[in-house]
Amino acid sequence: MRVIGLMSGTSLDGVDAAWLETDGEQVGAFGPALTVPYEPALRAAIREILDRAPQLAADDPQLLAVTRRLTEVHADAVRALDAPYDLIGFHGQTILHDPNHRRTWQIGDAAWLAQALGAPVAYDFRSADVAAGGEGAPLVPLFHAGLAEALPKPLAILNIGGVSNVTYLGADGLIAACDTGPGNALLDDWVRQHTGQAFDADGALAASGKIDESLLTRWLSHSYFERELPKSLDRLSFHALLDDIRGMSAGHGAATLAAFTARAVAATRLPEVPQQWLITGGGRHNPAIMAALRQALGVPVNPVESVGWNGDFLEAQCFAYLAMRVKRGLPLSLPMTTGVPQPMQGGRIQL
Repeated sequence: MRVIGLMSGTSLDGVDAAWLETDGEQVGAFGPALTVPYEPALRAAIREILDRAPQLAADDPQLLAVTRRLTEVHADAVRALDAPYDLIGFHGQTILHDPNHRRTWQIGDAAWLAQALGAPVAYDFRSADVAAGGEGAPLVPLFHAGLAEALPKPLAILNIGGVSNVTYLGADGLIAACDTGPGNALLDDWVRQHTGQAFDADGALAASGKIDESLLTRWLSHSYFERELPKSLDRLSFHALLDDIRGMSAGHGAATLAAFTARAVAATRLPEVPQQWLITGGGRHNPAIMAALRQALGVPVNPVESVGWNGDFLEAQCFAYLAMRVKRGLPLSLPMTTGVPQPMQGGRIQL
């Protein structure tokens, strides 16, 4: 089927939309893809919702208004693609992820979207996994495995969004995954506080500073890095660390945060050392993060474009792929990707 996948990630930069032809197992063809950025006011409103999420009621007026506006931007993204489709994969915006309490919350109005676009919408991809005791994230591993079928293994595919997550693909067919730690979220927030910019363009601010090694050592002693995979994080899980660098210069703070993103990846306990790391997500555009990864990992580290993939839209393509798996009743997650007791179906279809 022809499926459009929609993704609004933890970086809060906008809605990615990507067209895919797939049966939920193989990818038949890639199609157009684009991003519709959030207007600054909407981005700020979503960010405020994130901060308030643990205390929010489902009928909170601000939440309802943000949900509607956010869904409208998703509809705009589908229309802007101007491509025929049979199904839409709608992830929504995660505002809370707390699998320890079997709770994950993605906002977005699937019923309104289906009505507005006149097509079935697959949504609610994570809640069945979390309800069964899984981490509910990451959900990209099965898609990564399909894309990487012919690539040498063991292979690691790292997505650096607001949070970083890794898919491990073993030579023996093992698929494993986890969140590795902060991605761009802490660095983006730090840059916004000190420069007013949305992110560290070209890694310039991080490159201008000096890493605080003693602070990194303390951060990497966090209990999260002792846990075996699978495991997952909320965007705000490490947010308190910004208090530790409050007195630093903008450059030194950025350098330390960029290094932490990379060294958290290196601290992840994978089943075997990968032959190569392929990097996707916005973080691959930051030379400071990429240089830190190459230094910390000690094996080839390359953007996913090196194998012909589009790293700006891989997650949107993934939710097109998963939408088709929802329609066919195929698993979305596995015991070694999210910790569920057995391969887990999920998602719902809104007609």
